[in-house]
Amino acid sequence: MILQMSPFISGPTLLSSYRLNPLLFSKRQRCMKLPHWHFNRTKQRFFAVAAAENNKDTLPKTFDFTSEERIYNWWESQGYFKPNFERGSDPFVISMPPPNVTGSLHMGHAMFVTLEDIMVRYHRMKGRPTLWLPGTDHAGIATQLVVEKMLAAEGIKRVELSRDEFTKRVWEWKEKYGGTITSQIKRLGASCDWTRERFTLDEQLSRAVVEAFIRLHEKGLIYQGSYMVNWSPNLQTAVSDLEVEYSEEPGTLYYIKYRVAGRSDFLTIATTRPETLFGDVALAVNPQDEHYSQFIGMMAIVPMTYGRHVPIISDKYVDKEFGTGVLKISPGHDHNDYLLARKLGLPILNVMNKDGTLNEVAGLFRGLDRFEARKKLWSDLEETGLAVKKEPHTLRVPRSQRGGEVIEPLVSKQWFVTMEPLAEKALHAVEKGELTIMPERFEKIYNHWLSNIKDWCISRQLWWGHRIPVWYIVGKEEEYIVARNADEALEKAHQKYGKNVEIYQDPDVLDTWFSSALWPFSTLGWPDVSADDFKKFYPTTMLETGHDILFFWVARMVMMGIEFTGSVPFSHVYLHGLIRDSQGRKMSKTLGNVIDPIDTIKEFGADALRFTISLGTAGQDLSLSIERLTANKAFTNKLWNAGKFILQNLPSQNDISRWEILLAYKFDEEECLCKAPLPECWVVSKLHMLIDTVTASYDKYFFGDVGRETYDFFWSDFADWYIEASKARLYRSEYDSDAIIAQAVLLYIFENILKLLHPFMPFVTEELWQSLRKRKEALIVSPWPQTSLPRHMSAIKRFENLQSLTRAIRNARAEYSVEPAKRISASIVANEEVIQYISKEKEVLALLSRLDLLNVHFTESPPGDANQSVHLVASEGLEAYLPLADMVDISAEVQRLSKRLSKMQSEYDGLVARLSSSKFVEKAPEDVVRGVQEKAAEAEEKINLTKNRLAFLRSTVMVTK
Repeated sequence: MILQMSPFISGPTLLSSYRLNPLLFSKRQRCMKLPHWHFNRTKQRFFAVAAAENNKDTLPKTFDFTSEERIYNWWESQGYFKPNFERGSDPFVISMPPPNVTGSLHMGHAMFVTLEDIMVRYHRMKGRPTLWLPGTDHAGIATQLVVEKMLAAEGIKRVELSRDEFTKRVWEWKEKYGGTITSQIKRLGASCDWTRERFTLDEQLSRAVVEAFIRLHEKGLIYQGSYMVNWSPNLQTAVSDLEVEYSEEPGTLYYIKYRVAGRSDFLTIATTRPETLFGDVALAVNPQDEHYSQFIGMMAIVPMTYGRHVPIISDKYVDKEFGTGVLKISPGHDHNDYLLARKLGLPILNVMNKDGTLNEVAGLFRGLDRFEARKKLWSDLEETGLAVKKEPHTLRVPRSQRGGEVIEPLVSKQWFVTMEPLAEKALHAVEKGELTIMPERFEKIYNHWLSNIKDWCISRQLWWGHRIPVWYIVGKEEEYIVARNADEALEKAHQKYGKNVEIYQDPDVLDTWFSSALWPFSTLGWPDVSADDFKKFYPTTMLETGHDILFFWVARMVMMGIEFTGSVPFSHVYLHGLIRDSQGRKMSKTLGNVIDPIDTIKEFGADALRFTISLGTAGQDLSLSIERLTANKAFTNKLWNAGKFILQNLPSQNDISRWEILLAYKFDEEECLCKAPLPECWVVSKLHMLIDTVTASYDKYFFGDVGRETYDFFWSDFADWYIEASKARLYRSEYDSDAIIAQAVLLYIFENILKLLHPFMPFVTEELWQSLRKRKEALIVSPWPQTSLPRHMSAIKRFENLQSLTRAIRNARAEYSVEPAKRISASIVANEEVIQYISKEKEVLALLSRLDLLNVHFTESPPGDANQSVHLVASEGLEAYLPLADMVDISAEVQRLSKRLSKMQSEYDGLVARLSSSKFVEKAPEDVVRGVQEKAAEAEEKINLTKNRLAFLRSTVMVTK
């Protein structure tokens, strides 16, 4: 096999000469001058020839991030994102959590796209047919708000248009702007099958929604009733619990007097919402509260209502410690009051219109906005002497996630799903092991929510969405017909009520979460269970999403999947955490700490962003910082420069015979590995161990471990050690057998690293893969490395000894401030076995430790000049002696250390003097005295070390003389 230019590289990419990137190699290494070895001239000739011959195969200076889109388009055009059953039959399927069609990419999207793409790319390389099915959600409230704002800018109000005209405008907006989020998701490298992209209002998905509603209604699980909901006055619709955000805000606690009927006594209540008193149906006290026991069973007069009487009741629900211990019960405007009223059979009284103004029940306050009414009411109460006081109070305020307005608890006629029987089956799915939730701790939250589930309000008072498939009979509005379409509804109406009957459809739409709950199977063709995709890909494999919607989406999908298909819709749920800033704060525009993914990609590249946000732990929040992004951009650069180094040191693409020799090495076979020299055997063995570890971590979805383990191997073992060691081979004649095996190992290791990293960093790895040599296939579809490959533990141990020796010599050079370019002599002392394998790598040791190759000696006993040498113990049975005269000017060093010792002694004497002073020890704070004692002990230790070193240097001078 011969080299071929990458199909991605356009135009010439010739580098005039080989250069080492400063991020890859240290300054000292770059400044290193080779000793006059026998192959020094050969090295220069080899690089010159290689640069000339390989000019078509060199890489640009850095990886160009703008090429990422080109690479992505090439993948997609080749059909690599589609499931391929040629290599396997067990599909791996993920349904993308559909982002809002109104959305633009934020870091939460970047998180789920990255993690899901890692899973998909890994399983694709493992040979499984992979389907990552993408799509967007129509986002009822969010989209309607966007279009209403657009119309307002044109001077048009929604109510001035007909429903059909308005929805037409929304569809026009969707066609023009709705693809933004999709294009941005592609920019992250999402290898979705875009030919199967879905939208929740597609004809097929809309058919599934209607079918689901009808089936649930037929089973008696959907009903209509008036219940307490979260009401958005501005949006004029009920909203789900998920769309309500609670915030701690400063407010006021109002104290108001209620007269006891027939007596001169008053009961004082404390409330944060005095305007709801028009809806009071009772006052309640705790039965154990002795202050109020005498009033239980009497009546109280509600202020400002012309004498309306309400009963004074007792219930343990009342908190004696809050306010005055007397609670006003307004079941039409408080969730807890509503539940209490239903338990006790109290009436429900609503005082508010759906636009947030008070209705006729409020009397003279009718038509006032709820907050205006609060101010006026308090003023009137003060005038009548019924206002006691008001005081600051921290409120937990429910606000709309969409518009930011205060949500009003309101009793409203809505459609509901009975959830308990559905929840029971979803609970059993986890108990039976049919569904695995990761991290496991979220199973408790899942179980708790499903065990305490409430009925689900599924109707929304919007125009954009799935219209509720219910038709009412004109003149008999309490009766309705559920049907799949208007024609079917009319036919049913004619059969039941006669030919002259008129019908009209319910104006409400379904909660967006209702259609989302069907997503894993509606996108595959359900209710047509004979659909090809449904038969091939359902149930799906994995559902990956944020832990914050475990209850609102994941659990509902499980319930609906079991109900409609008889199967759990996915076997695994992987929950990721939130992305926070470097200080651990939630990202928000208010704090100004939002990091935009698209801007980040432009500056750091998609690979660096993906790698950064994939290193977290499932379910844990991740802190994102520019420092981390910068570090991982450097990692991308290091990977790129390693590729440049390897490419420049491979044979010319025209040297077919040499390529045949090189590719004949099969390091995945025991026999071949046994014959490899020590550094090569070590690094290949370490790679084979890494493949096993990383593959196991991929299978367990421990992506943080995968990233860190691969990063460490590449950066340390491969780049810092083996690439450096390989230069001792590569500097020889290009036909030297050790040079060829080094090339083969560099290529083998690097290819496998690219495979292991590809799911994390798809762009740079694919570009490097295509550049290395002629390819039959792209990296994205190349087979995953085999596991359980041979490894030699003895070679690992031996090379670790060589590393220890190298580190010891490097440390000694640093300690004695030896010039980087200076080559020193060394005597290596060890037993015969160790000398045998260490001496074979004499050139590697000399290169890595900057030793004079001609003056490196191996003996079984200390050299004769041992007392004039620095003695190093690298490991048990392996020592080195470095002649001191090679390392420093001994006389100059003695003078320098003598001056340093004098200064250190003075500082130490000063510390001892302070500690000898009884005034200081007795009067100074304990921590200050302790600090001085620690400094004195540290100074004494340094003095002793310096004295020992001086003694050693002086003894060396004496011996020399």
